[in-house]
Amino acid sequence: MSGLPLVGGRGPGDILAWRPQGPVSVARYCADALALAAALPPGRYIVNLCEDRYHYAVLLAACALSGRVSLQPSSQSEATLRQLACTYAGALAVTDASTPLPPELPAYPLPSLQELAGEACADVPHIAQDTVVAILFTSGSTGMPQPHAKTWGKLVANGRAEAQALGLLDAPHTLVGTVPAQHSYGFESTFLLALHGGCSFWSGKPFYPQDLADALAAVPQPAMVVTTPYHLASVLASGVALPPVARWLSATAPLDMPLAAQAEAATGAPVHEIYGSTESSQLATRRTTAGAEWTLMPGVRLEQEGDTTWASGGHVEGRVALADILALHEDGRFTLQGRHADMVNLAGKRTSLAYLNHQLRTIPGVQDGAFFLPDEEEAARAGRLVAFAVAPAGERAALLAALRSRIDPIFMPRPLVLVEAIARNATGKIARSTLEALHERWIRNAR
Repeated sequence: MSGLPLVGGRGPGDILAWRPQGPVSVARYCADALALAAALPPGRYIVNLCEDRYHYAVLLAACALSGRVSLQPSSQSEATLRQLACTYAGALAVTDASTPLPPELPAYPLPSLQELAGEACADVPHIAQDTVVAILFTSGSTGMPQPHAKTWGKLVANGRAEAQALGLLDAPHTLVGTVPAQHSYGFESTFLLALHGGCSFWSGKPFYPQDLADALAAVPQPAMVVTTPYHLASVLASGVALPPVARWLSATAPLDMPLAAQAEAATGAPVHEIYGSTESSQLATRRTTAGAEWTLMPGVRLEQEGDTTWASGGHVEGRVALADILALHEDGRFTLQGRHADMVNLAGKRTSLAYLNHQLRTIPGVQDGAFFLPDEEEAARAGRLVAFAVAPAGERAALLAALRSRIDPIFMPRPLVLVEAIARNATGKIARSTLEALHERWIRNAR
């Protein structure tokens, strides 16, 4: 198949990235990628653990240009990295920080790009469309992370489709991401959107509200913050004054309309969401305050067979079954009804864990919380859900009373456990393994 450029629709002198050291042109980026490709040790698989977003972008391009595959775990836990080393023989982890690694996974510190630097590229290199350049992994929020291979042709189409759907092709923004580039959402919306959507990106990954303010102050306007509901809520609650934001983009979990409305009122910037998954790539967008309906990205099709919705067309790799329950509308839009794995059926009554979590987390005084459905055998034996809540000033009896007024009695947690914190990953999700560990510590061992 014919090749597609590493960076599309841009001239060599156009700015692709912004670093604390200054702007980086398309020509400089291509030269850095080619130089690193020549310097990498032999091997088929590279685990891209670079934290600096520009380092990440150069390494991924270097892999693609040299026939290597970039492995992108959304979690960097020891268990995840050990599993990668076991599954992908000879894999090498490239890092730009002191990331702790298991002994099974050899480390290769990223060389200094300044020392490798050659002449800026006059021509942008091309990559064959059917080349597998990256393998992304699910977050593990519903089980073990699963791999999904991505080809260059589909990735290029992905970046273009998102830019078109968000209206960025004619109005490029600087992308400031609070999410890691290794995660599918960060990969698409801070990397692909820059390479093939006409945007540029900030090399850092601000986590705390003040970090975000500093990043926005360091980049040109207009700027779009690529974030999550968890991070957005933290920024608004902090009271930190932000430089101008032209647009917010959120994903990884549905965004509550009141939170979106609060963000728009506080910053004057519209809040948009991306719907998709690692398996399917991004599929649709919406402006949260405009309603619950989602609009498909160009070329994407949805079909339903029974309770299962399948995505195909456009930049989707093949035909993918979605984990969510969707209601398709005649005008081509759709609404989310919940996740198949989220649905709970007790005594003939149905609800979703997402709904229960929302009711728990919006109780005054609750900082975080999650319901947990144990494995089927244990759930049948216990007959009940359990829940964990972070509420430093709250009392269990008062929280249960508030929850009882919000949900059907059959779904009341038995028990509700107050904990100091519930660990979330870099995209703000709670992995099932985290809830399993809490269940093991507080409930199973207490019997």
